[in-house]
Order: sequence, then C-alpha cells, then structure tokens
Amino acid sequence: MDVILVRYAEVGLKSPGVRRYFENILIDNILNNLAHHQIEALVDCEQGRIHVTTDKIEAAIPVLTKVFGVASVSPAYTCSSDMAEMCQAVADFSRDYMSEGMSFAVKARREGNHPYSSMDVGREVGSAIFIANEDRNVKVNLSKPDMTFYVEIRGKSARVFTEYIPGPGGLPFGSQGKVVAFVETEKDALAAWFMMKRGCRAVIAGREDGAARLLREWVPNLKIMDCSIKDVLYKENKILAAVYGYTLRDIDKIKSVNLSLPAFYPLSGMSDEEVDSWILKVLNS
Repeated sequence: MDVILVRYAEVGLKSPGVRRYFENILIDNILNNLAHHQIEALVDCEQGRIHVTTDKIEAAIPVLTKVFGVASVSPAYTCSSDMAEMCQAVADFSRDYMSEGMSFAVKARREGNHPYSSMDVGREVGSAIFIANEDRNVKVNLSKPDMTFYVEIRGKSARVFTEYIPGPGGLPFGSQGKVVAFVETEKDALAAWFMMKRGCRAVIAGREDGAARLLREWVPNLKIMDCSIKDVLYKENKILAAVYGYTLRDIDKIKSVNLSLPAFYPLSGMSDEEVDSWILKVLNS
C-alpha cells in the first residue's frame, strides 16, 4: 500500500466554493491529528478525494478514522490506468489476499475519459485475478464474495483496495460556530462529541484529567478550561451556545439552566441504552 484514500460525505453536498473551504479545514485537521501522533504525511485533494501519502500507513489509519468529517478511509495501491498494466498490477496485488478456495468480485469505478467502461475493467481485471490465482482453486462470486477488489480509476492512475474503514462522518471540526460544553461525566463528553461532529468548535468547561480528556483522541488541540461555563463565557469571545449532556431523566437540571444564550442537549432524545452504546463506541474504543 502506498496511499490512503480519505472520503467525506456531507462536505461533498456543498457548492464548489463552500466545498473547497470545508476541504481545506478538513485537510488542516488531518495534518494536525497526524502530527500529534508523530506521523509525517503529504495530503492533497483531487476530484473529491483526499489522498494521504505516508510511510506509516498502518499507524495513520486509526488516526484518520477519528477525524470529524471523514466518512471512510481505504489503504490503497496505485498503478497505471492503462488496461494491460492495471490488470497485471491488480493480479499481482491479489496474490497477497487470495487463498485456497476463496471467492472474489471486482467493483470498478472511473472518472474521466478512458477507452473502456467500468464493466470492461471488472471483466478484464477479474479475469486477470482468476488466472493469477488459478492454482488456488478460486472462484467468482458477485453476490457474496469472500474478497472484493475495488478499482478506482481517475485520469492516468488507478487505485486498488480491499476495504472501506468507517470514520465518524459529519462536518470538519471548526467549520461551524463556537460553543462551550460543560463536561464532567462521560455523558457530557458524548454530548460535546456530537456537537463537534456537527463541525462546532467546542471549548470545554471541565477538568483536564476528567472525562474531557476522552475528547482529545478526536481533537488533540481541544481547548479545555478548568472553570464553569459562565467563566468560559467571560474569558472567550464569540461563543454562540452552551452544550450539556442532560437527558430527559434530567428534566429538573434542564429547567435550572439559566444562561443568556441558547443551550443544546444532544442526548435528550436517547434512551440510557443508546447513550451507553455511543459512549462505548466513540469514547472507550
């Protein structure tokens, strides 16, 4: 593998100018998170795909899957989009993934002008994989294959990969307004996480050694202030809303909130089981 393909979801729905703005924020966040883990990388964006080139592919993947705005990532191998060269490259690539009796499928996508269709790629590359692994008694299964080879062709290059690794999705951190989040418990941290996933630049009112530290896995340079929300409002400018981890069980606490700005309760519609499941998924993973 020589590159990681990074996909975004909601950012792609924006107009071209707004999309470029969001892409730039997302790229900055990717570089910041990688740098925090001492991973050097080159990051570029081309035709709706972000490409991360690094010598530390395996170390970079878990970092990239914790960047808000990233829908999925795939470690990939780059080859020429020439049909003959591509077939040979993918056939060689497949030898590391196919074993005795396995079934496989090829799914191809392309953008740009090429002397072949995506169906042609699937047929020719599939044939090359079959011949390269004929000694292993492999077979084709287009509905439920043991292994799927994805071929993504853009211009003169093709990238081959075998998996989509999900990210958090949402919008890039810092692409929306600033909020202050009260974080004392894991529920509070989860509420802040949901607002951060929507792109809000969160300032945390909580202890550095408390539940707030769990959010640094997602935003290493997150601002955490050991003081009350009202103190944060006094010290920070342009805060548009406050965030609390209250649910409907905490209705009395919700009624007691007395601030001069809007308050959000991202967990208010969740059951205790849903909250616990999300905490396990995003904060204790």
